[in-house]
Amino acid sequence: MTDTPLLIGTVGAGLLLLGFVLNLTRLITERSLIYLLMNLIGASLATWYAWITETWPFVALELVWAMAALIRLGLKYGHKKAPA
Repeated sequence: MTDTPLLIGTVGAGLLLLGFVLNLTRLITERSLIYLLMNLIGASLATWYAWITETWPFVALELVWAMAALIRLGLKYGHKKAPA
C-alpha cells in the first residue's frame, strides 16, 4: 500500500530539486515559466506535506517559497493593462 502523503511530499521536493538542478546546469532560467511553475507546484505540495506532518518550520519555509513563486508568476505573466 502506498503512503499517499509521503508520495505527495516526495513529488513536491522532487520538483523543487529538479528545477534547481536544471537552473544550475543552465537548461532553464530562474525567470522561465517552467521554473516558476515547478517552484510553485513543488513548494505547494511540500507545504501540504509539512502541514499534515506538523513540521511547522517547513510549513513556513515552503509556504514562503510557494508565495514567492506565485508573486513572480503574477509579475511576469499577469494581466497587463492596455495603454489608454
